[in-house]
Amino acid sequence: MRSVSHDELLAGQGFTSKTADYPPDIFFSLLVPPLTNVTKAEVISEISQKTGIEKADVLTTVEAFFKVVKDSMTEGQNIYVRGFGSFVNKKRARKVARNISKNTSLIIDEHYIPSFKPSKTFVAKIKASKKITGDASDKAPKAAKSPKKAKA
Repeated sequence: MRSVSHDELLAGQGFTSKTADYPPDIFFSLLVPPLTNVTKAEVISEISQKTGIEKADVLTTVEAFFKVVKDSMTEGQNIYVRGFGSFVNKKRARKVARNISKNTSLIIDEHYIPSFKPSKTFVAKIKASKKITGDASDKAPKAAKSPKKAKA
């Protein structure tokens, strides 16, 4: 089997010599943007840059916001932020669960879990975004489960 050079690979894909001047690692990073998550530190940095407020002050404000959300939800209060979404406590009913490895049943009592429900305007903005790629339809279908073997 003959090896293909980087230039031949790019030419075969229809790229110009202008794009072929990039080293391969930089070129392919330009083709496929990295799917990364944004950290709290990056959010604080961006808010600081956009508002001109010092990072320490922004950090204090963001931490205070999170504390208010946690404390309010712990007390059973929901938080509604117009145009963004709602932080709500969802009730989970009492149910019987099974531990399949030990073949036993256990009861899970009624409890609450924190949840976020985005506003309609927030959802509409995300749906209209051209930056988001890789929706659920792009994923390969899951492999079919193999049938269980009968125990002898």
